[in-house]
Amino acid sequence: MAGSQNGGKSAQIKTLKQVMEYLRRYWLLVGATLFLAAVTVILTLYIPILTGQAVDLILGKGSVDFQGVSAILIKIAAAVAVTAAAQWVMSTCNNKITYHVVKDIREDAFHKLEQLPLKYLDSHAYGDIVSRVIADVDTFSDGLLMGFTQLFTGVLTIFGTLGFMLVTNVPITIVVVCITPVSFLVARFIATKTYHMFKEQSETRGEQTSLIEEMVGNQKVVRTFSREEAVKEQFREINARLQKCSLKAIFFSSITNPATRFVNSLVYAGVGIFGAFAAIRGGISVGQLSCFLSYANQYTKPFNEISGVVTELQNALTCAARIFELIGEEAQVPDSPDARVLSKVQGNVELENVFFSYTPDKKLIEDFNLSVRPGQRVAIVGPTGCGKTTVINLLMRFYDVDSGQIRVEGTDIREIARGSLRTSYGMVLQETWLREGTIRDNIKMGKPDAAEAEVIEAAKASHAHSFIKRLPKGYDTWITEDGGSLSQGQKQLLCIARVMLCLPPMLILDEATSSIDTRTEIHIQKAFAKMMEGRTSFIVAHRLSTIREADIILVMKDGNIIEQGDHQTLLSQKGFYADLYNSQFAG
Repeated sequence: MAGSQNGGKSAQIKTLKQVMEYLRRYWLLVGATLFLAAVTVILTLYIPILTGQAVDLILGKGSVDFQGVSAILIKIAAAVAVTAAAQWVMSTCNNKITYHVVKDIREDAFHKLEQLPLKYLDSHAYGDIVSRVIADVDTFSDGLLMGFTQLFTGVLTIFGTLGFMLVTNVPITIVVVCITPVSFLVARFIATKTYHMFKEQSETRGEQTSLIEEMVGNQKVVRTFSREEAVKEQFREINARLQKCSLKAIFFSSITNPATRFVNSLVYAGVGIFGAFAAIRGGISVGQLSCFLSYANQYTKPFNEISGVVTELQNALTCAARIFELIGEEAQVPDSPDARVLSKVQGNVELENVFFSYTPDKKLIEDFNLSVRPGQRVAIVGPTGCGKTTVINLLMRFYDVDSGQIRVEGTDIREIARGSLRTSYGMVLQETWLREGTIRDNIKMGKPDAAEAEVIEAAKASHAHSFIKRLPKGYDTWITEDGGSLSQGQKQLLCIARVMLCLPPMLILDEATSSIDTRTEIHIQKAFAKMMEGRTSFIVAHRLSTIREADIILVMKDGNIIEQGDHQTLLSQKGFYADLYNSQFAG
């Protein structure tokens, strides 16, 4: 238990240091906030002194120094006006600091998402990542804003009040100081307990966001398999856990305020009793006693505010720790400064003694060798899970090989700039991806400066032009990220048009026509054949009819090439490929 608490404390300190790094960028605004907080506190504490002086000028019936009281009231009004102005400017500075820091954190988090290796994204729920960048940062900003607004002012008020009280009367001040540590101990005890509770709450919230994101994005699949009740039950279970840990965290954190208020009431009562005896003995005037009581109230008030701030800060630090954990993840190995930029790519690709596995305990690709000459069409076939798509991931350097080499134009791809390598490939996947925008924007993604005639030509080549013209606004039709009302086949045609517009020197077609009807597929295959002329192409296909014209067919099983040759050669061998082909075309 002690080890867990020490670990939580060190985590909080680490998170605070990271927050301070972001705050350091806005040190002028932070300095202005501290200065204005000091002005606000000093003037606020000066008003009770003026009030006490005014009370002492009211000696009794008919013995009131109206001229002196009037002068003091003018001073009080001026102090109140300056305090209000300082608080307004301070709040403006606080808002600027908070939302600038939030902007910086979100930008860093988003940039890190662009730099993270795909293995991180593949192993983490998307909803949890979204929750960190959106919900957790929002919660952090609320806590940070409250911290600036109340924490600085509260701490300065406590020390300022003590200073003023020491000047006025030392014995009574000692009474106040002796009772004060109780409030600190109470707040610290509760804060330590609530940090882990808020951490659990934040993690559970991320789990819930992940489930919602997954279910909304895959609602058709859920309904197809009648999983509505199972999903509801799963949501109810997560929601119940979130309710339980949230109630627990809020309950324990809410104890802070009444506990500190009780201690504060003891302070006020102590000042009243000792002050009354001191006034009776003539040690202080009635005005000084009223000033002291006002100070006692002002002195204890920040403890209530700080206790609330501490609770919010615990929640904020927990959320900050989650977002900093994302920002602190190890990025993919950056391109070396002298990384080669490919030019005049011919399409020479070699894989030599390649070993790769997603997890060390589960072997996948072992001693993979392949040599592809410019313009060759390489088809990769095999049963599900044999490593076909993995080869594509390695060629695009979405993953790095564990050992061995992949060379393009004689250069190890780890020595080639990633952007240069990937723009040398045109890639059409089985899983379509469209962005929110117009049809034209989606086709022009790989070539933003393309002319309208080029876009239309690419659409015609991919047989997408006819259905695009039937849309309400043609190429200006706005679609959502999932393609909206477009069919799966239409979305795939847009992805094919996107590649046909770029016409890179090498192509990767991973089940590129899997969602297209047979008649359209025949046209697309003709378009592909024309596009692949003179270009090195890698084709992954389950329908073997689509790869009969390939120059090389690689038959994979369990991460190894078990057969290699053209269509007729492999059929004549009557091996694994022949069995696969005959099973599709039997009878």
